[in-house]
Amino acid sequence: MADTDFALHDDLAPEADERDDATFSMFEDDGAADVPADLPPPDAPPVAAAPYTVLARKYRPRTFEDLIGQEAMVRTLTNAFSTGRIAHAFMLTGVRGVGKTTTARLLARALNYEREGVNGPSVDLSQPGVHDQAINEGRHIDVMELDAASHTGVDNMRDLLDSVRYAPVQARNKVYVIDEVHMLSKGAFNALLKTLEEPPPHAKFIFATTEIRKVPVTILSRCQRFDLRRVEPEVLTAHLQKVCDAEGAQVDEEGLRLIARAAEGSVRDALSLLDQAIVQADRGQVVDAVIVRDMLGLADRAATIGLFETVMKGDAAGALRDFRLLHGYGADPAQVTLDLLEHAHAASVAKTLGEGALHLPRDQSARLAALGSEVSAGTLARTWQMLMRAHDEVRRAPDGAAAVEMALIRLCYAADLPGPEEALRRLAAGEPLTPGAPPPSGGARLSAGGGGAARAVAAPAPARSPAPQPEPGVSQPGPAMASLDDLAALVAARRDPLLAMDIAQYVKPISFAPGRISFEPAPGAPASLAPNLSAKLKAWTGRPWMVVAEPSGGGETLNARAARAQAQAHAEISADPFVRAVLQTFPGAEIVRVDGGEGPT
Repeated sequence: MADTDFALHDDLAPEADERDDATFSMFEDDGAADVPADLPPPDAPPVAAAPYTVLARKYRPRTFEDLIGQEAMVRTLTNAFSTGRIAHAFMLTGVRGVGKTTTARLLARALNYEREGVNGPSVDLSQPGVHDQAINEGRHIDVMELDAASHTGVDNMRDLLDSVRYAPVQARNKVYVIDEVHMLSKGAFNALLKTLEEPPPHAKFIFATTEIRKVPVTILSRCQRFDLRRVEPEVLTAHLQKVCDAEGAQVDEEGLRLIARAAEGSVRDALSLLDQAIVQADRGQVVDAVIVRDMLGLADRAATIGLFETVMKGDAAGALRDFRLLHGYGADPAQVTLDLLEHAHAASVAKTLGEGALHLPRDQSARLAALGSEVSAGTLARTWQMLMRAHDEVRRAPDGAAAVEMALIRLCYAADLPGPEEALRRLAAGEPLTPGAPPPSGGARLSAGGGGAARAVAAPAPARSPAPQPEPGVSQPGPAMASLDDLAALVAARRDPLLAMDIAQYVKPISFAPGRISFEPAPGAPASLAPNLSAKLKAWTGRPWMVVAEPSGGGETLNARAARAQAQAHAEISADPFVRAVLQTFPGAEIVRVDGGEGPT
């Protein structure tokens, strides 16, 4: 009986080695140790991936040492904080993305820096302080950030200034950071003036703006100003390389240079472009310069250099073909003219300072430097001026592509023309301006002035003998005045410019006799002209003069006669064969003045 009972109990007893290793024990025995501790519960929701932080935010400077390209500002602030000469208001200005807002937050942290062993303002932010995280996240109660673009009114400024007189709650100072301060209204600026001049000891103001000229000088005079400079392409390229190393990304060095140049000194723009460039290739692959050029829309830059080279050779047909090919690929006509302007500038700079002065890829720098060495500085300067005019025409033209083609034809035509000095020398010598062109006909005397300016000179008129110069203060025995010219000569000799101007402009002579002058006043003549002239003549000649203003019958004034003589001389010189050749050779040229004609020139 007992044997049967024992056998039954043995059959019902479970075997230890048949238990599932993944089974949890409610008594937390040794079997539970085999279960991985990091496994989530069976009914737990899936864990969401952390949101991606863009590089411009991820690599925002956390200390003053992290600011690149702003060494002068950091040095000034370091010395000010170390000596205790801390201003109550700071004005940060610069282009977009150079670090104005970042510097403002760093200043707010430095003014309220506090940690164990340090309880005073400090620019050494290498170790996190008590208030750093709250300030960085924009939620500190004593650091208020205001966007002036959306709070421009005087009421907003009054609400802010009402809180200035209250002491800070947690930190050492109350810091007011106002971004884009130039957008405040005139009333808001006026409300800010008094507080900004005499703020409470615990109040600090930090302003940031991209338009420093729009900030009133009364505000600027109360602030310590810092101009944040554009970051040089070399410095920016090195910074981008560090970011790539930290991210494990592989971007070609030439591609980083293209990004740095496209950012135009803005660190934020450069990091945003780098963020875009990194995803242009699969993980583990190198993003080369060709991909970056295509991403930036610079794939046609080499083609525009080729177009510029074709233009400078004077090949109009080739230039039109090159442009139409670019336009067919979607190039904007206005952008093409801007690229040509940039190439003209780069070639001129390379000609003056050398190839190393160009912040361009090596192949492009070499091509533009070679072009600059072959073309004269005058030709490059004329090309720049013509391209500036072409760019304005392209923007206003109903068909931008047609405007570019017309500009290219003009440029090609002017590319092989000599400079003004050489052109005038060839014209004077009867030589053709360009190879194969017929020589100009006719001839005339040519007077070249300074800077290559030329004037057509007519035959001089017979010189009039000057009127005798009387001794000052001595009355003369009545000079004979038989004409308006004699009267004008006497007035000029007596050095009365106002009366001389009135006579030349308003006196239309009728008759001249000893002691009597009659004239017709021109429209606009002053009523006092006749009595004034009578009194002056009596004082100068020692005898009375009757000056009578008649309503009609007068001849030409001196000014009208001079204008008629000048027009006649202009017509005569315009009919000269040589002058006609010059005007035909240089479209748009005109005769400005003819020296040697009668009257003033």
